[in-house]
Amino acid sequence: LLCHPQTETKASVGFKAGVKEYKLTYYTPEYETKDTDILAAFRVTPQPGVPPEEAGAAVAAESSTGTWTTVWTDGLTSLDRYKGRCYHIEPVPGEEDQYIAYVAYPLDLFEEGSVTNMFTSIVGNVFGFKALRALRLEDLRVPISYIKTFQGPPHGIQVERDKLNKYGRPLLGCTIKPKLGLSAKNYGRAVYECLRGGLDFTKDDENVNSQPFMRWRDRFLFCAEALFKAQSETGEIKGHYLNATAGTC
Repeated sequence: LLCHPQTETKASVGFKAGVKEYKLTYYTPEYETKDTDILAAFRVTPQPGVPPEEAGAAVAAESSTGTWTTVWTDGLTSLDRYKGRCYHIEPVPGEEDQYIAYVAYPLDLFEEGSVTNMFTSIVGNVFGFKALRALRLEDLRVPISYIKTFQGPPHGIQVERDKLNKYGRPLLGCTIKPKLGLSAKNYGRAVYECLRGGLDFTKDDENVNSQPFMRWRDRFLFCAEALFKAQSETGEIKGHYLNATAGTC
Protein backbone atom coordinates (compact mmCIF):
# COMPACT_ATOMS: atom_id res chain seq x y z
CA LEU A 1 0.00 0.00 0.00
CA LEU A 2 1.51 3.28 -1.16
CA CYS A 3 0.55 6.32 0.88
CA HIS A 4 1.32 9.86 -0.14
CA PRO A 5 2.54 12.08 2.70
CA GLN A 6 0.09 14.76 3.76
CA THR A 7 0.96 18.38 3.14
CA GLU A 8 1.27 20.13 6.47
CA THR A 9 -0.53 23.47 6.59
CA LYS A 10 0.04 26.42 8.86
CA ALA A 11 -3.26 25.58 10.51
CA SER A 12 -1.72 22.52 12.13
CA VAL A 13 1.42 24.27 13.30
CA GLY A 14 1.31 26.23 16.54
CA PHE A 15 -2.38 27.16 16.44
CA LYS A 16 -3.75 28.38 19.73
CA ALA A 17 -7.36 29.41 20.14
CA GLY A 18 -8.15 32.65 21.91
CA VAL A 19 -8.38 36.40 21.55
CA LYS A 20 -5.34 38.28 20.30
CA GLU A 21 -4.85 42.04 20.14
CA TYR A 22 -5.59 43.39 16.68
CA LYS A 23 -2.51 45.61 16.67
CA LEU A 24 -0.22 42.57 16.74
CA THR A 25 -1.35 41.69 13.21
CA TYR A 26 -3.04 44.72 11.67
CA TYR A 27 -1.04 47.71 12.93
CA THR A 28 1.98 48.01 10.63
CA PRO A 29 3.54 51.50 10.86
CA GLU A 30 6.47 50.36 8.73
CA TYR A 31 4.19 49.56 5.76
CA GLU A 32 4.77 51.59 2.59
CA THR A 33 1.56 52.05 0.64
CA LYS A 34 1.33 50.89 -2.97
CA ASP A 35 -0.16 52.73 -5.93
CA THR A 36 -2.72 49.94 -6.21
CA ASP A 37 -3.92 50.13 -2.58
CA ILE A 38 -7.28 51.60 -1.67
CA LEU A 39 -6.52 54.07 1.12
CA ALA A 40 -9.07 55.11 3.73
CA ALA A 41 -8.84 57.73 6.47
CA PHE A 42 -11.09 57.05 9.47
CA ARG A 43 -11.77 59.38 12.37
CA VAL A 44 -11.86 57.06 15.38
CA THR A 45 -12.84 57.66 18.99
CA PRO A 46 -11.74 54.62 21.01
CA GLN A 47 -13.60 53.36 24.03
CA PRO A 48 -11.93 54.33 27.35
CA GLY A 49 -8.86 52.19 27.90
CA VAL A 50 -8.46 51.20 24.24
CA PRO A 51 -5.17 52.49 22.75
CA PRO A 52 -5.51 54.35 19.42
CA GLU A 53 -3.23 51.80 17.73
CA GLU A 54 -5.58 49.00 18.79
CA ALA A 55 -8.61 50.96 17.59
CA GLY A 56 -7.05 51.66 14.20
CA ALA A 57 -5.93 48.06 13.84
CA ALA A 58 -9.43 46.88 14.76
CA VAL A 59 -10.90 48.95 11.93
CA ALA A 60 -8.39 47.50 9.48
CA ALA A 61 -9.07 43.97 10.68
CA GLU A 62 -12.86 44.04 10.81
CA SER A 63 -13.09 45.65 7.36
CA SER A 64 -10.81 43.04 5.78
CA THR A 65 -9.74 39.57 7.00
CA GLY A 66 -10.02 39.82 10.79
CA THR A 67 -12.54 38.65 13.34
CA TRP A 68 -12.83 38.91 17.11
CA THR A 69 -10.96 35.69 17.85
CA THR A 70 -8.13 33.62 16.44
CA VAL A 71 -9.37 30.97 14.00
CA TRP A 72 -7.40 28.02 12.64
CA THR A 73 -8.53 28.79 9.06
CA ASP A 74 -6.27 31.87 9.11
CA GLY A 75 -3.53 29.38 8.32
CA LEU A 76 -5.21 28.34 5.08
CA THR A 77 -4.55 31.64 3.35
CA SER A 78 -1.94 34.37 3.21
CA LEU A 79 -3.11 37.06 5.61
CA ASP A 80 -0.11 39.22 4.76
CA ARG A 81 -1.38 39.42 1.20
CA TYR A 82 -5.06 40.04 1.89
CA LYS A 83 -5.29 41.88 5.20
CA GLY A 84 -6.02 45.57 5.60
CA ARG A 85 -3.28 47.49 7.40
CA CYS A 86 -3.47 50.46 9.73
CA TYR A 87 -0.21 52.11 8.76
CA HIS A 88 -0.45 55.52 10.46
CA ILE A 89 -2.35 57.18 13.30
CA GLU A 90 -2.39 60.84 14.23
CA PRO A 91 -4.43 62.81 16.78
CA VAL A 92 -7.12 65.20 15.53
CA PRO A 93 -6.00 68.75 16.44
CA GLY A 94 -8.24 70.37 19.02
CA GLU A 95 -10.27 67.20 19.68
CA GLU A 96 -9.89 65.02 22.75
CA ASP A 97 -9.53 61.26 22.24
CA GLN A 98 -10.05 61.51 18.48
CA TYR A 99 -7.57 60.14 15.96
CA ILE A 100 -7.22 59.74 12.21
CA ALA A 101 -6.41 56.13 11.39
CA TYR A 102 -5.05 55.51 7.90
CA VAL A 103 -5.83 52.07 6.49
CA ALA A 104 -4.53 50.46 3.29
CA TYR A 105 -6.46 47.70 1.54
CA PRO A 106 -4.99 45.46 -1.17
CA LEU A 107 -6.95 45.56 -4.40
CA ASP A 108 -7.59 41.80 -4.39
CA LEU A 109 -10.09 42.27 -1.54
CA PHE A 110 -12.63 43.91 -3.86
CA GLU A 111 -14.79 42.75 -6.73
CA GLU A 112 -13.94 44.56 -9.95
CA GLY A 113 -16.40 47.28 -10.94
CA SER A 114 -18.52 47.04 -7.78
CA VAL A 115 -19.11 50.14 -5.68
CA THR A 116 -21.48 48.08 -3.55
CA ASN A 117 -18.83 45.51 -2.66
CA MET A 118 -16.19 48.15 -1.94
CA PHE A 119 -18.35 50.14 0.47
CA THR A 120 -19.83 47.03 2.08
CA SER A 121 -16.30 46.02 3.02
CA ILE A 122 -14.96 49.40 4.08
CA VAL A 123 -18.04 50.90 5.78
CA GLY A 124 -19.94 47.74 6.71
CA ASN A 125 -20.30 46.19 10.15
CA VAL A 126 -17.13 47.90 11.39
CA PHE A 127 -19.31 50.84 12.48
CA GLY A 128 -20.89 48.68 15.16
CA PHE A 129 -17.56 47.57 16.59
CA LYS A 130 -17.51 47.62 20.41
CA ALA A 131 -13.92 48.85 20.75
CA LEU A 132 -14.95 52.17 19.21
CA ARG A 133 -17.08 54.89 20.72
CA ALA A 134 -17.41 56.64 17.35
CA LEU A 135 -16.18 56.10 13.80
CA ARG A 136 -16.38 58.20 10.65
CA LEU A 137 -14.94 57.67 7.18
CA GLU A 138 -13.27 60.99 6.35
CA ASP A 139 -11.53 60.29 3.06
CA LEU A 140 -10.97 57.57 0.48
CA ARG A 141 -8.38 57.19 -2.27
CA VAL A 142 -9.37 54.81 -5.04
CA PRO A 143 -6.48 53.88 -7.35
CA ILE A 144 -6.65 54.24 -11.11
CA SER A 145 -6.21 50.49 -11.49
CA TYR A 146 -9.54 49.94 -9.69
CA ILE A 147 -11.35 52.82 -11.37
CA LYS A 148 -10.53 51.28 -14.74
CA THR A 149 -12.57 48.19 -13.83
CA PHE A 150 -15.77 50.28 -14.03
CA GLN A 151 -17.25 50.47 -17.51
CA GLY A 152 -18.59 53.99 -17.09
CA PRO A 153 -20.96 55.69 -19.52
CA PRO A 154 -20.78 54.32 -23.08
CA HIS A 155 -20.51 57.79 -24.61
CA GLY A 156 -20.51 61.51 -23.82
CA ILE A 157 -22.36 64.72 -24.64
CA GLN A 158 -21.41 64.72 -28.32
CA VAL A 159 -23.16 61.41 -28.97
CA GLU A 160 -26.21 62.69 -27.07
CA ARG A 161 -26.30 65.73 -29.34
CA ASP A 162 -25.97 63.47 -32.38
CA LYS A 163 -28.88 61.32 -31.23
CA LEU A 164 -31.09 64.36 -30.56
CA ASN A 165 -29.79 66.30 -33.56
CA LYS A 166 -29.39 69.39 -31.40
CA TYR A 167 -26.29 71.58 -31.75
CA GLY A 168 -25.10 75.07 -30.90
CA ARG A 169 -27.30 75.57 -27.84
CA PRO A 170 -27.89 74.06 -24.41
CA LEU A 171 -30.10 70.99 -24.23
CA LEU A 172 -33.28 71.65 -22.26
CA GLY A 173 -34.88 68.93 -20.18
CA CYS A 174 -36.66 68.19 -16.93
CA THR A 175 -37.64 65.47 -14.48
CA ILE A 176 -41.28 64.49 -14.14
CA LYS A 177 -43.10 65.62 -10.99
CA PRO A 178 -44.49 64.35 -8.74
CA LYS A 179 -41.67 61.87 -8.98
CA LEU A 180 -43.56 59.22 -7.01
CA GLY A 181 -47.22 58.23 -7.14
CA LEU A 182 -48.15 58.72 -10.80
CA SER A 183 -49.49 55.77 -12.76
CA ALA A 184 -47.51 54.79 -15.84
CA LYS A 185 -50.23 56.23 -18.09
CA ASN A 186 -50.28 59.60 -16.34
CA TYR A 187 -46.49 59.63 -16.21
CA GLY A 188 -46.44 59.16 -19.98
CA ARG A 189 -48.99 61.95 -20.36
CA ALA A 190 -46.71 64.32 -18.44
CA VAL A 191 -43.77 63.28 -20.63
CA TYR A 192 -45.78 64.05 -23.76
CA GLU A 193 -46.85 67.49 -22.53
CA CYS A 194 -43.26 68.42 -21.68
CA LEU A 195 -41.82 67.23 -24.99
CA ARG A 196 -44.68 68.67 -27.02
CA GLY A 197 -44.22 71.98 -25.21
CA GLY A 198 -40.63 72.37 -26.38
CA LEU A 199 -38.29 70.39 -24.14
CA ASP A 200 -35.59 68.30 -25.77
CA PHE A 201 -35.84 65.47 -23.26
CA THR A 202 -37.38 64.30 -20.01
CA LYS A 203 -35.93 61.94 -17.42
CA ASP A 204 -36.86 59.72 -14.49
CA ASP A 205 -36.02 60.92 -11.02
CA GLU A 206 -33.40 58.85 -9.21
CA ASN A 207 -35.88 57.06 -6.95
CA VAL A 208 -38.28 56.11 -9.72
CA ASN A 209 -37.54 52.43 -10.31
CA SER A 210 -40.21 49.72 -10.59
CA GLN A 211 -42.64 50.34 -7.75
CA PRO A 212 -46.14 48.81 -7.42
CA PHE A 213 -47.86 51.99 -8.63
CA MET A 214 -45.72 52.12 -11.80
CA ARG A 215 -43.76 49.15 -13.07
CA TRP A 216 -40.69 49.83 -15.18
CA ARG A 217 -42.03 48.03 -18.28
CA ASP A 218 -45.32 49.96 -18.19
CA ARG A 219 -43.47 53.25 -17.81
CA PHE A 220 -41.22 52.38 -20.73
CA LEU A 221 -44.20 51.65 -23.02
CA PHE A 222 -46.14 54.81 -22.14
CA CYS A 223 -43.03 57.02 -22.35
CA ALA A 224 -42.15 55.56 -25.75
CA GLU A 225 -45.68 56.28 -26.98
CA ALA A 226 -45.45 59.85 -25.66
CA LEU A 227 -42.04 60.39 -27.21
CA PHE A 228 -43.01 59.20 -30.70
CA LYS A 229 -46.22 61.22 -30.60
CA ALA A 230 -44.33 64.40 -29.63
CA GLN A 231 -41.77 63.75 -32.35
CA SER A 232 -44.40 63.37 -35.05
CA GLU A 233 -46.16 66.56 -33.99
CA THR A 234 -43.05 68.75 -33.64
CA GLY A 235 -40.82 67.30 -36.33
CA GLU A 236 -37.97 67.17 -33.81
CA ILE A 237 -36.12 64.28 -32.23
CA LYS A 238 -37.04 63.91 -28.56
CA GLY A 239 -35.63 61.83 -25.73
CA HIS A 240 -36.56 60.31 -22.40
CA TYR A 241 -33.98 58.90 -19.98
CA LEU A 242 -35.25 55.96 -17.93
CA ASN A 243 -33.74 55.02 -14.60
CA ALA A 244 -32.32 51.51 -14.87
CA THR A 245 -30.73 51.16 -11.44
CA ALA A 246 -29.10 47.75 -11.22
CA GLY A 247 -29.54 45.25 -8.43
CA THR A 248 -25.79 45.56 -7.86
CA CYS A 249 -23.51 48.42 -8.81
